[in-house]
Amino acid sequence: MARKIAFINYKGGVGKTSLLVNVAASLAKLGKRVLICDFDTQSNASIWLLRLDRWNKINATGAGAVFSIFDPGEQSVKDIVVKDVVLNKTGEPVLPGLDIVPTTFNLVDLENEYRGDPSRPHYVVFRDQLAEIEGNYDFILFDCPPNILRASQCGIFCANEIYVPANPDALSLIGFTLLVEKLGKFHQLSASFRNGAQGHPARVEGIIFNSIKTGVDIDVPRMRMQLRLNQYRSAKRVSPIAKLFNQQVRDAMVVRRAVTLGLPVALVNASADGSGEKTVIDDYHGVANELIRHGDSLVA
Repeated sequence: MARKIAFINYKGGVGKTSLLVNVAASLAKLGKRVLICDFDTQSNASIWLLRLDRWNKINATGAGAVFSIFDPGEQSVKDIVVKDVVLNKTGEPVLPGLDIVPTTFNLVDLENEYRGDPSRPHYVVFRDQLAEIEGNYDFILFDCPPNILRASQCGIFCANEIYVPANPDALSLIGFTLLVEKLGKFHQLSASFRNGAQGHPARVEGIIFNSIKTGVDIDVPRMRMQLRLNQYRSAKRVSPIAKLFNQQVRDAMVVRRAVTLGLPVALVNASADGSGEKTVIDDYHGVANELIRHGDSLVA
């Protein structure tokens, strides 16, 4: 059974998409079958991995993007998966096992324009279609915008685990706090639509410090985040084993370069950026391994 994981923080700008894409790539390099579902209307993960030439073709018509499963509703999730999404310059797959359900800017219409069946909300439509293919994967990762509106609801409703990317600042702590508050309300709203096959509703399993600049002391921000996490654990508002990840990810110029090249950091030429690149690759690899180990400890 695939582990279904949402990456979200109510604070934007924490490097969520770069963390998700590069952890997904690390998992694929470890031999895991990984599906990214892009629910962020900015489409950053889709543009990054498809590159503009392929993404523009989808964006021009909307066909093949996730919103098309809702409107006009003629495609389903299994129809729009882009398999082995990372290609080299000659169009050959270079990271087998990493697939994506892409999005385009029209996903914003899910929030206001879409009029579905109230007895079968949008997140139920997505869940039922995802169920047809989830057996093909070890990990399904949902890239969610910094809110729990309709697009995010699709990922959160399907997920069992939530990981919160954070920066070492007060705003990330506030974003985490807001996330927990809003998450509880959404679970109440959607409870009657869950089925037994889904397992427990998504709960925060971990917080990952990301994009840490050189020379920044993060001891105090880690202490404050750990204190808030402990409070929520005691109140049973997050997973009983929710943790602040030991592995953290540093800020590195190569991440921006990887976006330009349309490649995960691990596939950028190592000679281009020297040891700095190797260290951030190790960071992402460390997060992927800690994610795998945490899965062995999960309780039902």
